[in-house]
Order: sequence, then C-alpha cells, then structure tokens
Amino acid sequence: MKTSVIITTYNRPDTLSKVLEGLECQTRSADEVIVADDGSGAETEKVVNRFMQSSIYPLYHVWQEDRGFRAARIRNKAIKKSDGQYIILLDGDCIPGKHFIKDHLSLAKKGCFFQGKRILINRKLSEAFTYEDANSFRKMVKYVFLRDVSNGHHVIRWSWFPAYSSTLLRGIRSCNMGFFREDIFAINGFNQNFIGWGREDSELAVRLYKYGIKKREHPFMAVCYHLWHKEHERKRLAVNDVLLKKAIESNEYYCADGLAQKQENYG
Repeated sequence: MKTSVIITTYNRPDTLSKVLEGLECQTRSADEVIVADDGSGAETEKVVNRFMQSSIYPLYHVWQEDRGFRAARIRNKAIKKSDGQYIILLDGDCIPGKHFIKDHLSLAKKGCFFQGKRILINRKLSEAFTYEDANSFRKMVKYVFLRDVSNGHHVIRWSWFPAYSSTLLRGIRSCNMGFFREDIFAINGFNQNFIGWGREDSELAVRLYKYGIKKREHPFMAVCYHLWHKEHERKRLAVNDVLLKKAIESNEYYCADGLAQKQENYG
C-alpha cells in the first residue's frame, strides 16, 4: 500500500532535520514524504533541499505564505499533493521510532483512522535528542527513570497487545495520525476556517465519526518522540472552540472550506 508521510512545520529547521533523519531509518520506508510548511523562512527550505539531494524516499516541499497559524490549510495543500492510499500525519518536532511506518500500516484498518501516541521529551533533553536516542531502548529507559520524558510507558513496543477502537475525542492529536486517502477526501479534509492553534484535529475527528469512521489506538506501537517547544499562542482558541461545538452539534461530516478548493485560493 503506497504511503505518504506529511510533516507539518514552521520555522524549526533543527527539529525538522531530526524528523527527516528518523524517516530515513525506518524498517519500512515511506513511499513519499511531503513537508507541509506553514510559512517558514529560508533556513527550512535549505534543510528540505539538503535532504532532497540524498534522501532514500521521494521528498516534496509545499509552502504557503506566513499569515499566522494555518495548519489546517497547509495540511490540506500537502494532502492534495500526496499520492498515497494511506496518509500519515507527523509534526516537524516529532521524531518517529524506527518501526513507526511499519506499525502504522500494520494497524491500518478499513473503517478506522489510527491515532498514534507520543512520548514527551523535556526541555533539557530536547536539544541533544535524536532518532538514535529514540531507537535505543537502554537510553529511553534511563530517560524515563531520570524523568527526562513523560508518557514513558509508550517506550516498550508490545506488538502483541491488542489495538482498540472508540469514538472518543480524548487524545486526538494530528501530530501522529494515519488515515485512508478515500476517507479524508470523503469528509473534505481539514476545515480551513480553523486559524490559530487548537481544535482543528478534534473537529476533523468529529466529522470522521459522523462519516462512520472510528478511532483506532495502540499504546505500544507507532510512537513518536515529541521535542519540547514553547506553547503556541492561543488567542483564537475560543473561536475554534465554537467551530468545534458546531461540528459536534451538526449532522454533517463534509466541511465547506476544505480540500475541494481551487489551488489559487491557498495563498
């Protein structure tokens, strides 16, 4: 099954490099990787161009003008660029473990989207942390005991543990999420009315549920390592909460302002 990995980023070339390195060390490589760039400057472009020269996977860069936090819009632009039957979303500060793509694909199931888990790397450790640390069980156990990471129970990879499904909104995070192409197009992707940090991923999940798609989870597979960053500005959160509430109360699963937009409207 052809798989596209979409990495959302904004002006963090150092962490983006670590994520791209992690994707080069997979037990099952991506068929393509698309950097969804929400208006970064020249340093991010340099990182992408450097990896384009040597990467083992086809790498593409989609960019939009910096008009504030518009993750929903740039993810849609990257989804339209993608060609995979299965799409994995990853943030540009979330390093994938070496089985990340293999796990996503083994857990992919028709009628579901997959919600992956994350291990939080603290501020002190984040600068030096790389894919090599993520793939060293010995190091990760040490970091857990030193309390350099949170959600340390995800460190153990137990593939025999059963996955489970629900339609709960708790734990929805698009920094590590997988879905079938046909499903994301059926609901018209992310709602581009979401501007500023927060709730665009929960609203997406609400509409997937209304379409008949469940959330699938596994606590010990398809884990990423989320590097520390300052909290995003949340001045639009109240507006986004209203948009989420409308989606919950509506019977519709298709958003009006989503993937089905003319290319020139992306800006």
